[in-house]
Amino acid sequence: MKVKRNDTETKRMTSIARKLHWSWIGRKISLYAGFDFLLFIMLLAGWICDQEFTKIGRIDTAYERSLFAEADRFGNLVYLVKDTKGQTILELPVYPVLKIIVLVVLACMALQLLSVIFSYLGEDKSIRRILMPINEIALKADELSKLTFSEDKYQQIEDAISSLQPGEAELLSFGDAELQGIEAAMNNLLIRMRDSQRQQARFVNDASHELRTPIAVIQGYANMLERWGREDKKVLDESITAILHESDHMKHLVEQLLFLARGDAGKTQLSLAPVSLNELMREIYEESLMIDEKHPYRFRPSGEEITITADEGMLKQAVRILADNAAKYTKDGDEIVLGTGRAGNGRVYLQVQDSGIGMEEADVAHMFERFYRADDARTYQGTGLGLSIAKWIVDKHRGHFEILSRTGLGTRIRIVL
Repeated sequence: MKVKRNDTETKRMTSIARKLHWSWIGRKISLYAGFDFLLFIMLLAGWICDQEFTKIGRIDTAYERSLFAEADRFGNLVYLVKDTKGQTILELPVYPVLKIIVLVVLACMALQLLSVIFSYLGEDKSIRRILMPINEIALKADELSKLTFSEDKYQQIEDAISSLQPGEAELLSFGDAELQGIEAAMNNLLIRMRDSQRQQARFVNDASHELRTPIAVIQGYANMLERWGREDKKVLDESITAILHESDHMKHLVEQLLFLARGDAGKTQLSLAPVSLNELMREIYEESLMIDEKHPYRFRPSGEEITITADEGMLKQAVRILADNAAKYTKDGDEIVLGTGRAGNGRVYLQVQDSGIGMEEADVAHMFERFYRADDARTYQGTGLGLSIAKWIVDKHRGHFEILSRTGLGTRIRIVL
């Protein structure tokens, strides 16, 4: 029975290969026919132009040209050229030359036909060799589709799944060679589901921790206001300032959380349009000069005008996050450099370079994780979400980051697009 199925598949592949081959031969003959027609026209036009130039001395577009056959006989076909006064200045018998041109074209067609015949076997083998992997995949798929399990095997799969405990790192093991493929697929799915669950749990815990601190501060100052704030102006001013500061921090954190949540849910869409990278970075440079008076900024634009299709607002947000981080981790008075350019592989980039505290190599590998903050960075105020947002934006633009950082020397981050 297996031999019959293989024979059927072989015949089916032969039929497909034959159809593809004849389709290719038809296209090849069509190309040859077009070439032969063009050759015929070019030879005839070339001969006529040569005769006009030789016998008249020039080719004038103002002259009247026509074909004339005496007594409607094709063998007496004559090419006439008349000047602007209507006088015949050239009379050429076309039929003798026409026969020669037709013979040349027919000889060319014969050679083309021979090339089609001689290449038939080689092309047929090539097509079959190309189709062979597809045929093997089809045979495997057919075998899988016809694979049947006994009731015991279904019960074996059900028992193995039922014995799994939630939260454990245990994987499925059927102990049956016929179920190895199903076992591997289900274990891979389990691993991905557990990884996703761990990431979600860590995200919720980190978000709760980050929100707990400003809420506790606001609650503490609210209690101070309730006890002494009505009479003590100093306590009142300190409490109002702290509550405003912590509420702004909490609002910023919630906005970042909502941005990432909408992005993960696919609700944030890019608005693509042509964007000049030099102009975009220049705007961020000018804004940084106004906002941050503690650091000198320098702008290094690319020597060429670079325009890409992108969401300008989103890209600005990603670069601002990098610029804010550079200002946060760089000492007052130290320079921050913004720039654009083209990498050696032809791709373009936006660059932010500082001379701040820098990062350890181990921290660079985790810097885009949500709520991750290196030990050296924990003394600086922040949410740990900015770089995660920047990465989401860059990923949506099919770009990537290039990071060069040394502890105590600074960091250079490129958004490569």
